[in-house]
Order: sequence, then structure tokens, then C-alpha cells
Amino acid sequence: MYRVMYKSDAQYVSCRAGVYYYTRRVPIDVRQYYASPRLSFSLRTKSFAGAVRAAQSVTQRLEDYWLGLRLQDMDIPAIHLVRADGVAYDAPVMLDAVENYLKLKGNDDRIFVRTARRNGSYVAKLLGNRPITSYSTAEAAQFRDWCFDKGMGLNTVKRVFASVRSVINFNIREYGLEGSNAFSGTYMPDRDDASPSRKPIPNDILQLIQKRCMETDDEAWWLVALISDTGMRLSEAAGLSKEDVHHDADIPYVEIRPHKWRRLKTKSSVRKVPLVGASLWAARQTYIASNGRFMFPRYCNETECQSNSASAALNKWLKTVAGSDYVMHSFRHSVRDRLRAVQCPSDVIDQIGGWRRKSVGEGYGEGHSLSAIYIWLLETNLNIINSEHLDSGNPL
Repeated sequence: MYRVMYKSDAQYVSCRAGVYYYTRRVPIDVRQYYASPRLSFSLRTKSFAGAVRAAQSVTQRLEDYWLGLRLQDMDIPAIHLVRADGVAYDAPVMLDAVENYLKLKGNDDRIFVRTARRNGSYVAKLLGNRPITSYSTAEAAQFRDWCFDKGMGLNTVKRVFASVRSVINFNIREYGLEGSNAFSGTYMPDRDDASPSRKPIPNDILQLIQKRCMETDDEAWWLVALISDTGMRLSEAAGLSKEDVHHDADIPYVEIRPHKWRRLKTKSSVRKVPLVGASLWAARQTYIASNGRFMFPRYCNETECQSNSASAALNKWLKTVAGSDYVMHSFRHSVRDRLRAVQCPSDVIDQIGGWRRKSVGEGYGEGHSLSAIYIWLLETNLNIINSEHLDSGNPL
């Protein structure tokens, strides 16, 4: 309910939930130009004095505009309130809402900021950079389907929606906006059936991919080869520093741990993964070639890991080699299937891939030793690269 401030210099100022609004009836002789006979929009302030000053400015501009309508020779102030579809909005547009959210939240975490901006830009790209309360539930469902069409999994889509909902809800509460959040309550399937299938890559195609990686011998393809025999997530591999890679140890391995430039998906993601076959070759090639701190400086630096950029480029290349049925994440499925094929215990498989444990009991203890895991991964080796190649660093 509005609480009107009874002061002569604030006759059009009202307050709702601590936020001040400009509220005024449109004069009868210019009402034909408006969708509603009454104007009501936020002054974007919780200060009475600030609201009065803003209202005085708005009043003057409106009076000038209305005079201009009568003279047919003036611009429209507050044009965002006059719409061809007859609906008036006082909410910020999507990208502005994201910046409001980040500014008032005061969270300077780079990943948090980048994620919020990226998800807001997704909405703006598909549905338009419009007032946040103007989106419909049908458009939210359209956005969900668009996310799935981009190749996002169910959990990823849920995280995108959670981020967008948070931005919109925050702005609605903070600025006392009318309207609802169309992204609340959007139906999500119970399983990952709606997302594109991520098929495991058959061994014959996997061998072809690994051979092509060796022939190309480039940082991007070293990244593909590194993932192909470890099943690491793309962001995990792209965000490795040279300190994480122990390619000359008795049992070569990579240490996957969180960094300021790259978070990990779950607690189970923290792990050590032995290097065998193409992954060992790629780790050595990359380590030697990299002059700086990072294994893949094309995709990683001190502030961020650009795994999305890597994903777009590598998925495009992968289609030219393996066909359209496979994406970078397919390597994780392949490693899991190859370990099953050699009858590797499920808890060892989960430890290698950084998957969540399926029972409480499996979470006790420190897990399997590096040597035990190494033996199982050796069983899956496709023998594309022999020991001579590894010793010489020359794949051909």
C-alpha cells in the first residue's frame, strides 16, 4: 500500500516498502497518448529528499512534454513508460538488473561476477534486453529449451535459471517493483532426458582422435589428448597450472584442486588422476612447451579460466573428426565405459572421474591409492602411443 507524503513540493511522491515512487494522473487532454490514465514508476531511491528532487525534475519534464503534445513539437521524457503494446514498465532492463545485483551484493568474486553477467547476457540475447518484469512464463520456457539446444545438461540449465531468478528477485525486492519473476517455477524435467545425449566415444573413433591430436601437435589438441585418457572435465584440464602436473613422478599424475581462477564442481572433484597413454604424452608435450605458469595459457590466466571458449572451439573441431554425435564431455563417458569394460570397481571409477560417491560408506577413508588407480587406468590404455614416443617426446 502506498503512503503519500503530504507536502506541497512532494504532491506526486509516494512510498512503498521504503522505495519512493512518482504517481500522477495523466491530464484528460493528453490521455489518448498513454496506455493508462495513471503514471506510477519508481524514482529508484529510498531517500525522501532525493525523491522530492527527482519528482520535481520529472514534473517539469512532463509538463513540458504535455505542452509539446498540445503543440505537437516536443520529445517525450520517460519514454520507456509509453509503449506501443499498452503496457507500462518501471523495471530495469536485464543487463542493468545484473549490474544492480552485482553492485549492491558487493561480491567481487570474479567467477560469481562473470557467471551472473554471462547468464544475463543469455537472456538478453534470446529474449531481448527488456525490463525484467516484462518477460513471460512462455518466454522463460523458450529460454529453457534454448539452453538445452546449446548442449547444456540439466544441472547446468538449473544453475543458469537459479542465477537469473536471483538477479530478478533481488531487483524486484530492492526497488519495490510491480510484477512477477517469469523464471520462477519454470518446469524442469526430473531427469536429463531433455538435454542432448552425450554419447561415449567408441574406441575406434577415440584412437582416430588421439592420432589426429599427435599429428596436429598444438596446444588445443594437447588439451583434447590430455582429457581423452583421464576423463577430466574440460574446465579442470584447461585450468591446470604446471604445479598441478607431475609427469616425471614414478607414477605420473595430475592433481586437480581449486584455484582462484577456476573453481571445481564438487568436493569429490578434488583428486589425483594418473597419466597414461595419450594423456601422459600430452601432459609432457604441454609442460615442455609452456613458458609460463599455466599449462594452457590460451585458455587460462591469473584471473580466469575460459573453458567456455575452449569448449566452443574444441567441439567444433571434434565434429570434423568424429562426427556430430560427440562433444568434449563425451570423453568422460568414454573413460567411464572403458573402466567398466575391464571390470573396475565402481568406487574406483567414481574416484578417477571425481563423481559423487553413491553411498555414505564410500565417503569414509582417504580412498584408493594412486598406484591402485594407475593399474586400472593402464588396463584401459588404447596403446596409441608407445614408450619410445613418450621417452622422445616425438609422437611420430
